[in-house]
Parts: sequence; C-alpha cells; structure tokens
Amino acid sequence: MAKRSGILVREFSIGMGPKVFYYRKNETTFTLRLLPVGGYVRMAGSSDDEDEEIKPGTPATLQLDANNRVSSINISNKTSLFQGIPLTITNSDLEEDLWIEGYENGDETEVKRFNVDHDATIIESDGVEVQIAPKDVQFQSASLKNRMLTNFAGVFNNFLLAIIVYTILGFAQGGVITNTNKVDVMSHDSVAKDAGIKNGDRIIAVEGHKTDDWQSVATQIQARPGKKTDVTVSRNGKTKQIELTPDKQTTNGKSVGVIGVTQQLDHSFKAKILSGFTQSWSMTKQLFTALASMFTGHFSLNDLGGPVAIFATTSQATKLGITGVLSFLGFLSLNLGIVNLIPIPGLDGGKLVLNIIEAIRHKPVSEKTETVITLIGFAFLMILMILVTWNDIQRYFLH
Repeated sequence: MAKRSGILVREFSIGMGPKVFYYRKNETTFTLRLLPVGGYVRMAGSSDDEDEEIKPGTPATLQLDANNRVSSINISNKTSLFQGIPLTITNSDLEEDLWIEGYENGDETEVKRFNVDHDATIIESDGVEVQIAPKDVQFQSASLKNRMLTNFAGVFNNFLLAIIVYTILGFAQGGVITNTNKVDVMSHDSVAKDAGIKNGDRIIAVEGHKTDDWQSVATQIQARPGKKTDVTVSRNGKTKQIELTPDKQTTNGKSVGVIGVTQQLDHSFKAKILSGFTQSWSMTKQLFTALASMFTGHFSLNDLGGPVAIFATTSQATKLGITGVLSFLGFLSLNLGIVNLIPIPGLDGGKLVLNIIEAIRHKPVSEKTETVITLIGFAFLMILMILVTWNDIQRYFLH
C-alpha cells in the first residue's frame, strides 16, 4: 500500500536485530535479521525510519554515475565500493537539495561538494544498503487518504490471514466448530461418556444455570472442578438429569473442570467454505468482550500475554497437530490485528487517530506534539511489555 501511495519503502525486514542476509530489488532492500520476533516495513520519513546521523568527520566512500552525480554513499567499514572516492564528510543534505560535501582523499585545504542522485543509495554502518529518502517520497508527502490506508494495511492483513487460516482449518478438521450447546463426546477418558451423555446431546443447563451456547456450557463446567454437578441434557426432544463430577485440570496455574466433550462440527461444504468469515467474526467478538472486561472488571496481567506466552502456547498447540497450530495461528493473527487497532500512540490505532484529527483540523498535528505523544505511547508499551514478559516467565516457567 505504501508503494502504491508513492511512499518509498526503504526496507522490508523479517526479524529484528543484526542482519543475517539482505537483497535489493528496485528501491527496496529485503533483509533477514537474527531475532525471529516480528519484523517491519521501513517507510521513508515514518516514525520507524531512523536515519543514521552523518556527523562531520564521518569517513565515507562515494560512487559516481556517468553524470558525475553520487549514486552510492558508503559509511560502513564492513564493505567497500569499487573505485570509490574517499571523502571525510563535513556536511550533507539528502532530503531536499541532495548534496554531500567534504574533504576528498584527506585534503583539508578544499571542501568539495557533490550532487547526489534522487535514487542514490547509502550503505549504513551495519552494512545494509538502502535508498536515500528525499522529501517527495517520504510518508508525510502522501495524501491523508493514502497515509490512512497505509496505516490500516498491516491490520487488514492480520484479519485477511485469519480468514484464510480458518478456512483451511475448516477443511483440515473435516468441519466447522459450532457455538451451540450440542456436544460430541470424546472416545476415551471422558466423564461425560461414563455418565451417559452421547454425541449430539444438548447440554441445556449446568447446576441450574441455563446454557444456550458452547461458551456458557464451558464456563459453567470449568467453574466446578472436582465438584458433583447436575447437568440437564436434551435428547430427541426429551430432557434428562445427569449427575457427574468434572475432572480437575490445571491451565495457566488455575484449576478448571473438564468432562470430555467438544463442540460439534458442521460438516457441510457451505460451512467449510464460509468458515474463514464465521470463525473470524466469532473470535473477534470474543476478543472484544475480553478487552472490554479488562476495562470494566478486575484487571490482571494474567489476562495478557507476550512473546513468552506465545512461545509456551505454541508448544501446547503443536501437540494437537496441524489443526491445533492452525487454530492458534488464526487466533494470534486476529489478536494482533485487534490489539493494533487500540488507539494507543505507537500502535496503528494511535496513528489512525492522529490521521482523523488531521482530517478534522485540516492540518496535521505538529511534529513536536506527535513526537511527544508517540514517546509517551512507546514508554507505556515498553513498561507494559516488561511487566507482561516477567509475569509470563513466572506463570509458565517458575511455577
């Protein structure tokens, strides 16, 4: 979306930290970095595009084109330019007038100025070659509409990935999980099976509490680990009272009740082909409900999870095979998309709020104000990430 909007995408990175490999195609450098935690799109002039400051005295090597304009600037000691001009830089302008000047070959008697090509590259100190970022291709030079679409594009792809994954999951597991109170019974180690519950039965009440859907069934059962429980079952239009005792199972340090039933699958082709949309919508509603409860109810760090929790949950998901991995991938992608829409400065939702304010005011928020807001949001996110990560370590590895 950035490219379509005329914004220069200087780098597309998979991973963070030191570079492992990079490849340039057209104006974009594609990098693979050491730490497999996320990645980024580095757009010219955006908050993620931090150019290295070229200080006076910086040694560089210049490559000139046929018109004697600078086509490449090397300020890295990790690589060299063939037949380059050695220059000790005294000053430069790589955004507006496009020039660089300094002492050639160490001759401090004369400052030489070189014109820089609009599409010149710079080899930064880590050895990665990216294109310079003149004003006309920077993020802020794009129209407000295109900037909003670009800010929303990442979130959109989170939702798109979830839809695709849930569609694949529907076919992989042979059907689509329904949110009704109709259940299937596990074939082994099932309290429900031993108590007389059968496939297709509807659990309409648990200990007197009405259960109209799977969520309410699960909530009531999980609340009664190891306790005798009266369950009302509907079968072929007739109701039956069944007494059972849910097994006790520990999840995330909490004891929950389980009776060995699963949500029933809809095996129709229509359900499978639409499952990407229906499952994404169902999970989105659950995630928004969970977010709302954090602000209206009792908040706990256990309601959140960071990279450590993702690692631990991924390990659990792999034990369930391909369906477990697909289910977790769809959930994680939706989760990231929704959280990114929260209007916190530094997240896409915060950027979109600034875009909306600009549309109302007919002028952008001042650069100073935007910087302060972004720094406050970044500080909040960093503190929250540290707290969540430490809590995850205690929750998953120290208990």
